[in-house]
Amino acid sequence: MNEWLYESAWLVPILPCFASLVAGGGLLVLRKATRSLRGWHRAYLMGSLATSMVLTFLLIQGQLGGSGSYRWAIDWVVSGHLRLQVGYLVDPLSVMMLVLITTVGLVVMAYSHKYMAYDQGYVRFFAYLSLFTASMLGLVLSPNLAQVYVFWELVGMCSYLLIGFWPNRLGAAKACQKAFVTNRIGDFGLLLGILGLYWATGSLEFGEIAERLSRLFASQALGFLFPTLCCLLLLLGPLAKSAQVPLHVWLPDAMEGPTPISALIHAATMVAAGVFLIARMCPIFQQLSTVMETMAWVGAITSLLGASIALTQTDLKKGLAYSTMSQLGYMVLAMGIGSYEAGLFHLVTHAYSKALLFLGAGSVIHGMEPFVGWDPAKSQNLLLMGGLRRFMPITGTTFLLGTLSICGVPPLACFWSKDAILAGAWATHPNLWAIAWVTAGMTGLYMLRIYLLTFEGHFRGGSLLSYRSQHRALPQEDGGMTSCLLVLALPTVAIGWTNTPWSHLRSGPSPSLVAFSSMAVSSVGIALLGGCLAFLAYHRATLPLSGLSQQWPQLHRASYNRWHIDELYDKSWVRANQALAEGASVLDRWWIDGVANGAGLIGLASGQANKAWQGGNLTSYALNMAIALVSLLATVPLLTIP
Repeated sequence: MNEWLYESAWLVPILPCFASLVAGGGLLVLRKATRSLRGWHRAYLMGSLATSMVLTFLLIQGQLGGSGSYRWAIDWVVSGHLRLQVGYLVDPLSVMMLVLITTVGLVVMAYSHKYMAYDQGYVRFFAYLSLFTASMLGLVLSPNLAQVYVFWELVGMCSYLLIGFWPNRLGAAKACQKAFVTNRIGDFGLLLGILGLYWATGSLEFGEIAERLSRLFASQALGFLFPTLCCLLLLLGPLAKSAQVPLHVWLPDAMEGPTPISALIHAATMVAAGVFLIARMCPIFQQLSTVMETMAWVGAITSLLGASIALTQTDLKKGLAYSTMSQLGYMVLAMGIGSYEAGLFHLVTHAYSKALLFLGAGSVIHGMEPFVGWDPAKSQNLLLMGGLRRFMPITGTTFLLGTLSICGVPPLACFWSKDAILAGAWATHPNLWAIAWVTAGMTGLYMLRIYLLTFEGHFRGGSLLSYRSQHRALPQEDGGMTSCLLVLALPTVAIGWTNTPWSHLRSGPSPSLVAFSSMAVSSVGIALLGGCLAFLAYHRATLPLSGLSQQWPQLHRASYNRWHIDELYDKSWVRANQALAEGASVLDRWWIDGVANGAGLIGLASGQANKAWQGGNLTSYALNMAIALVSLLATVPLLTIP
């Protein structure tokens, strides 16, 4: 049974990919007919992903039953010493990611049916969504770096299409370009790192690279400088995908895409791809202390930076985006200090909790739009919300569960994983632990701030109240959306119990359990302190945090403006490249085009001249020959006179 199941694992990415191609092909060939059959296409696309999800559940059952890893590959390119293979690898890491992608992806598809119901691009949206999911599934099943790079670029292409799904929105068009260019910088480093490791080891297989590097280091046949440089370049790819400093700037702007995409890309899949690749490459990275140290510090700085910006944001989705950035920093920090299990555990718990929050945000935006219209600057503005829990009780309750989970409140999911990271940091790197601990307190503050400004207090729409009273319209939640929220609330509450500290105990107390318990007291305490500050400031209004922003306006403005990092990039990098592009355009128009057009003009003129002489008239030819002969005869005597 397991052998047949593993041999069929290739169907997991193929099914949604084929479904996407069918829908996309229909849009290209029979656009009107395909649009009219939106219900059929939705059922087909969701059914394909549901089938893949069932297969992944069977695969994880086999892994839990003690089945070993399974690898299948065939030759793709064979030339001399170069041998590239394609296939798939089924092991605990890949199966964990398969379950995460298929479950969250299917819930997002079900949610999107209501959210995108009135959009003309309904079928196109589902086709993109299915292709994106298939690309992620292919990425996590890849057995080597060559295949990883192919699916890595497919994921980037799909994110470009989904973020810019509404091209008539200027913000969406700019956001997808920003995401694409920023990730291309990381992907170029990834490509250079892959090529460098292949030059050093002669292999693109994960296990072989780690083993050969170990032998080369042991025999001193290779120094540490070149492999370190290659791994740092390779690390740029995952850091860009996971929105880590300094390539984090694309993530908040990507909120211009549809909210279901925010849940899928920025919670469970695309941003998680970077953490996944780091985990897959850990046997290689852990041989190079500089790489591990760099990774840990980048993660710590990212977590703190993201939290500091989230404190002042007024856009609901962007506040959640910076929260995602901060939590991804925790995961990268865990990888850098060697706490791989804790980092991957936090990847799973955070994915379900943040997907719940983003879909809850979509429900809020959907309820706000009758009041403020379709302008995201108003429908996503926290300052125009308030008191929505009375009208949207299921959305408010599930959003609170996701908020408390991200804050690390026990016994919700993220409590177990975040505290495992903090315990590992305390044991290995106290300085990094201090940064992560402070970030935990800031997380409690900004997450409770978002919840309180959205769901508690009074509605702050100002003149919108009169609109509501006149038309007797209240924000309402959609039943199709809330059912998806309830589904995601289950893992948000319960999935953390699958990997508690005492689940690994055999007999007697464990030092890791003691460290976790002592760490939990301090981390929960600082998170509750941040939550209490938010409660007093934004609910009771007894703590004048707004006075702090007035007392230090420059600090508040810097946080709100993302510490001016985007402006710095714009002035230094973007404008320089724009000037270079404009110069290249002038060179192309006036010199390259000028030479080409001039050559064409000369050819045209010479052709016209020859056309006058070559008219095809025999009488003209005879007359011209006679004139030429007479001229020649008249000239010869003159040439012979001494």
